[in-house]
Amino acid sequence: MQHGTDKTGPARDDIMKKQLRAEMTRDRSLRTAEERALQPSGEDQPETAQAPDTAFRGGTPHGMSPEDVAVRSELAQHLGRSVYPADRVAIVERLVRDNAPDRLIALAKSLPEGERYGNVQSIAVSLGLGTEDLRD
Repeated sequence: MQHGTDKTGPARDDIMKKQLRAEMTRDRSLRTAEERALQPSGEDQPETAQAPDTAFRGGTPHGMSPEDVAVRSELAQHLGRSVYPADRVAIVERLVRDNAPDRLIALAKSLPEGERYGNVQSIAVSLGLGTEDLRD
């Protein structure tokens, strides 16, 4: 191992640290880029009139209530994709294992015995929940 004259002491370390800090902050702008600046909320903008047939109708598909959408979404969230195809027993076991709400477990227990379900849509149909209607 060679010992040379390139060793630094604590005083030299402090000088080098200050120089490095100056170099790192020198090229940075203190202002944010204009595209990242906060924008006004737009509450002061005038409302635009929409034709009745193009007005927003909500987030539920035609033929379903918001409750149907919520139940189907919760079922899909707790069941995942790996459970399918599944029967009633497998669905109930998966919901219990995933700590699903008791109301979902009760719904799954009310499924008919002996049927196999390929997806959450077939479970919703079997439970009598509303499903999407295809519009012409």
